Amino acid sequence: MSESVVLPALGESVTEGTVTRWLKKVGDSVAVDEPLVEVSTDKVDTEIPSPVAGVIEQILVQEDETVQVGAVLVIIGDGSGAGSSAPTPTVEANPAPVVEAPVAPAPVVAPAPVAAPAAPAYIPPAAAAPAVAPVTPAAATPVATPVATTGSVDAGYVTPLVRKLAQETGIDLSQIAGTGVGGRIRKDDVIAASNTPVAAPVASAPAQSTFVPGAASPLRGTTEPMSRLRKVLAERAVASMVSTAQLTTVVEVDVTKIAQLRQRVQTQFVAKSGGKLNFMPFFALAAAEALRVHPKLNATIDGENIVYHGTENISFAVDTEKGLLTPVIRDASTLNIMQIAQQIADLAGRTRANQLKPDELGGGTFTLTNTGSRGALFDTPVVFLPQVAILGTGVVTKRAAVVTDANGQDAISIRSMVYLALSYDHRLVDGADASRFLVDVKARLEEANFDSVLGL
Repeated sequence: MSESVVLPALGESVTEGTVTRWLKKVGDSVAVDEPLVEVSTDKVDTEIPSPVAGVIEQILVQEDETVQVGAVLVIIGDGSGAGSSAPTPTVEANPAPVVEAPVAPAPVVAPAPVAAPAAPAYIPPAAAAPAVAPVTPAAATPVATPVATTGSVDAGYVTPLVRKLAQETGIDLSQIAGTGVGGRIRKDDVIAASNTPVAAPVASAPAQSTFVPGAASPLRGTTEPMSRLRKVLAERAVASMVSTAQLTTVVEVDVTKIAQLRQRVQTQFVAKSGGKLNFMPFFALAAAEALRVHPKLNATIDGENIVYHGTENISFAVDTEKGLLTPVIRDASTLNIMQIAQQIADLAGRTRANQLKPDELGGGTFTLTNTGSRGALFDTPVVFLPQVAILGTGVVTKRAAVVTDANGQDAISIRSMVYLALSYDHRLVDGADASRFLVDVKARLEEANFDSVLGL
C-alpha cells in the first residue's frame, strides 16, 4: 500500500512552491511528522512533514523544481516497491497575507501561561482611533530546543555550503555536534570548530592583538541564484521606495531606569517565564500604547482612503539563514511585558526552525526592528507596504550624559542610552505626527513605570 505526499497550500495566495532540498532519499525510512523536504514559496520557507510512516519509494519532484499546489512530491510505501502514484488530492488553506520587513534574533523560550495584564500606571491621552473589539492573541506553541548530536552525520542534513566550508578548514563533520534543527550542523558550528588562531602581534605595539578574524566565507568568488524569499524581499523593498515618500526621524532615549528594573527582577522573571528579560518587550509595549493615541502610524492607505486599524499588531523582524521574516504579535497593547517576551521568543524560535505558520506572518499593522542587535547605533529602516511606519531600535550603550536633579542642578552621569529611529510614509504621516509619537514613546520608556505590567 503506497501513499502520495502532495505539496500543501502554504498561504491564501500561494499557488506554487519550489523544492529547495530533500531531507530523505529513495530507500530511506520515514516516521509520521518527520521532516521530508524543504519547500520555498513567496510567503515562507518551510519543511513539509510526512503524513505517514513508511519507506521512500519514489521522489517525483527534483531539487530546484517548481510545482503547483496539490502536485505529488513523493510516494511512500512499505518498502516493497510495488506502490504507484496516487491521484493528486486538493489541499486548501486560508491564512492571512504576509507583511514583511527587516529585524532581529531573540532567544527561544517556551511560553508559559500568565495572568491577565494589570492596568499600566502610565496613562496616555485618549485614543484618537475608533474603538474596535480587541483580537485575543492565540496561545503560542511551545518550541522544542534542538538537541545537539554527536557521531556520524547524515550527509543529507549538511548543506553544500557547510560541507565546502568543512573541507576548506579541514574539519571532520562526524566530530561536530550540530546546533541546528534536529541536530543539523550549521555554518557557525564549523567555524566554531575551526579554532582560528589569534592574529599575529602588531610590530609597533608591545602587546599582542586580541582581535580574532573570522574564517573566510566560502561564498567568496562564487555566484549563486537568488532564493525565492530574497527575490520577494527585493521586489517589495523597491516597490515600497518607488511608491511611497519615506523619511526617518530619530530621538535619543535614556533607558537607565529600565536597565535597573531588569536587573532587579531578572531572577524572578526567569524563574516564572523561563527566559531572560531584555529591552525588546519594553520597546514593543511602549510603541503599541503610543499607536493607540497616534492612529496615523497604525494605518493603511487604500486608494484615496485611510484605514485606521482597530488593533495594534506588531510585526518584528527575525534574521534567519534564508532571509528576513516578520512574525506578528497581535493586539500588543493589551499584553503585559512577560506575554510579549514569551511571544517574541516563541515566534522567533519557530521562524528560524521553519515551523512558522503562514498566518503568523500576516496581519501586521506596524513593524519593530532591532537594528542594534549587532551593535548599530541606528539606521533608517524601510517601510514595507501596506504599513506606513517602522520603528528601529539601536544598541543600548552606556555613555556620559547631562542629568538634572530635583533642584534643577545639572551634572554629568553614566547613563544607558538608545536611539529610536522611526521611518514613515510622508503621504500620510507628517514630521510633527512622527515627533509626537516618538516623544510619547520616549516619555513612557524614561518613566519606566512598568512594575504593574511585568506579569510577575
